[in-house]
Amino acid sequence: MNPDESVKKCGELARQARLVCPPNPAVGCVLTSADGALLGLGATQATGGPHAEVMALRDAARRGHSVLGATAYVSLEPCAHQGRTGPCCDALIAAGIGRVVAAMADPNPRVAGQGFARLRAAGVHVSVGPGAEDAFELNIGFFSRMARQTPWVRMKLAASLDGKTALENGASQWITGEAARADGHAWRARACALLTGVGTVLQDNPRLDVRGLDTPRQPRLVVVDSRLETPPDALLFDADRQLIFYAAEPNLERQRALEARGALVIYLPGNPHPDPLPKGEGVGRKVDLAAMLRDLAKREVNEVHVEAGHKLNGSLIREALVDELLLYLAPKLLGQGRDMASFGPLTELAQATALEFKSSVMLGPDLRLLARVQGRERFLAGTDSLRK
Repeated sequence: MNPDESVKKCGELARQARLVCPPNPAVGCVLTSADGALLGLGATQATGGPHAEVMALRDAARRGHSVLGATAYVSLEPCAHQGRTGPCCDALIAAGIGRVVAAMADPNPRVAGQGFARLRAAGVHVSVGPGAEDAFELNIGFFSRMARQTPWVRMKLAASLDGKTALENGASQWITGEAARADGHAWRARACALLTGVGTVLQDNPRLDVRGLDTPRQPRLVVVDSRLETPPDALLFDADRQLIFYAAEPNLERQRALEARGALVIYLPGNPHPDPLPKGEGVGRKVDLAAMLRDLAKREVNEVHVEAGHKLNGSLIREALVDELLLYLAPKLLGQGRDMASFGPLTELAQATALEFKSSVMLGPDLRLLARVQGRERFLAGTDSLRK
């Protein structure tokens, strides 16, 4: 394998790992001899399992190959700390690896160049950069959590060409076709958490799980429910993976009913709620969304996948908490109906949320657009230096 092939293979291995390994970053590792012969391959395993470097070393041993003086291509800096597993840089040093080619430095403060430093101190030649853009995009949620202590927030929307997500009566099944819906489940699967609002729970009673895709884990489910209105018999309770954030004054009876179904109920009030609460329901408050995201980061959530209604979507956009939009557009016109997000009104065009298109893909008759908030990557402090 030549160096370019080895870097490409690292990326492929990392992509295979991304449904398995969160909250750890998805990493691939390729070991080659001095003449480019393949010695071993590895990818990050499930939480608590071996990292990519250790898996590649084990693969080389199974193949009967010596790795003395070999080159290790890896899509992220080998870790240098004792976490759920031991330091990967030490494993490479002990195996006699002669050279490490890494796509990026690890933004985790417990690593952040220390893995490279230990490798160099042991006489291992280290170079950084090949495959950096792919590695960054694949692990953008991990970078976000490490650099700014908040997850990467991706808002998924399925709409008609005139921007309607449902009819006025709420009917929305199905605006887009089967291929688009299947693709949406693939994006769900890579997330650490799915976020929705109680309005969606009450209107649609969704499961909000990954279906039609062989995935080893289901993302956690987060419900923004200011008044604790989530019904204890909602379909989302079919799996023990719920976090419910609320803001009205505590109602122990409702809270205990939800906790009995396995939910973790968290009181996190923020600004006054725009709608008055019924008498006896406490002061009008809504959930502090920015604080909620920080809380999720502490719970090792890298990517939040939002599938919500126009009110919660609007609040997230208005508070500048959305990083990118995953938009599925159907070749249909619905006329009057429900909008993608309710916020504003704006008084100047300069106040608009400016986006940049990252990709466009046809999925059957539908168009998938990935649009990122302009400058969002710059909010991930320090990542430019990690990609050099």
